[in-house]
Amino acid sequence: MKKRTRCLILLVFFTTAANAQMKFLPQFLRKILFVKDSSRHSSIAPLPVLSSAPETGVEVGLSALYSFYTDTVNRQTRVSNVFAYGTVTTKGQSRISLSTDYWLPKNTFHFIAGISYINFPSNFYGIGSDTRKADAELIGQKRLRLNLSGEKRYGKYFYLGFQSGLYKYNFAGAATPGIFDTGPNLQYRNGGTSVYLGPSFTFDTRNNNTYTTSGMLIATKYSIYQGLGKMNDYTGGLFTIEYSQYQSLCKKLVLAWDVYDTNMTGGQSPFFLMPTLGDDELMRGYYNGRYRDRDYTAAQTELRYRISDRIGIVGFVGTGSVYHNGLDLTQLKPNYGGGLRYFFDVEKGLSASFDYGIGEQRPGENRQSGFYIRLGEAF
Repeated sequence: MKKRTRCLILLVFFTTAANAQMKFLPQFLRKILFVKDSSRHSSIAPLPVLSSAPETGVEVGLSALYSFYTDTVNRQTRVSNVFAYGTVTTKGQSRISLSTDYWLPKNTFHFIAGISYINFPSNFYGIGSDTRKADAELIGQKRLRLNLSGEKRYGKYFYLGFQSGLYKYNFAGAATPGIFDTGPNLQYRNGGTSVYLGPSFTFDTRNNNTYTTSGMLIATKYSIYQGLGKMNDYTGGLFTIEYSQYQSLCKKLVLAWDVYDTNMTGGQSPFFLMPTLGDDELMRGYYNGRYRDRDYTAAQTELRYRISDRIGIVGFVGTGSVYHNGLDLTQLKPNYGGGLRYFFDVEKGLSASFDYGIGEQRPGENRQSGFYIRLGEAF
């Protein structure tokens, strides 16, 4: 796999400009850089995107985060947001998405919705926890995704609801056939369309949903999948449970840990619905899709230190693996790393995160690693 270099250029500049100079900055930049706003007003942060890779050429675009409270009086109401993202490349690929995380007043209901489309290449390594870098095949990928979930609060901490969605995938192998074209255990290699629906349950005692310093979150869901069109013979499911805990060790130091487990059900295994190890939230340091299988278990812990209202640093360590015949502890993969946080909205606890994660080194390969830029904490 040719290493991708991605750079998200934020309209957030670290500066010590004098008050007279600040007047020349746009209002949203002055707020991001200097102003602590306790009024619970809505805010917007536009973020230009720029990246480059051999298989895509130059990628340019724009993203924006709009954050707000549905109730500005009740201090318990959590932050809601709308996030939009769109890019194009010099080689004709594109990505676009629109999503929202919406909390009603007093957190009585919680909704998550999104729509996204990508026309973007990705590397396919095969299935299992011991795939090789030498087998990587760059494949064409087009994906449409819709999702909608909603939960109602019962009592103080319990939420019960549903989650639903649609996936539509189309894949194309490389000009020279490789592991994607010849792999014997690859089901639905050309893609397909499926819908899912299922229940969800959440137990949530977190003190907030952006920069959590105390409490826990237990989230479970079961998605029942049904294929459509050329995939109508597929019926299966995905059961997921995640447990997160947060503890304030002192005023500026927080210890957080997270355990995640997801398992496919049913007799068939569309490769594009399989859990994959590695992303910007869990098992940082691994290319998403380097390892995939029917089951995936991972755990991580993170130490977060708030240097000031605006600046924070983190260190993290974790382990995890994909599998299909029971978790083999000898196959657990390590990850560790650290990162920087810049809080562009102090009152809402909204931050830009810059993390570097390190993974395993397989025989004959360089050690796996990755650099990640995102909005918000990993978990």
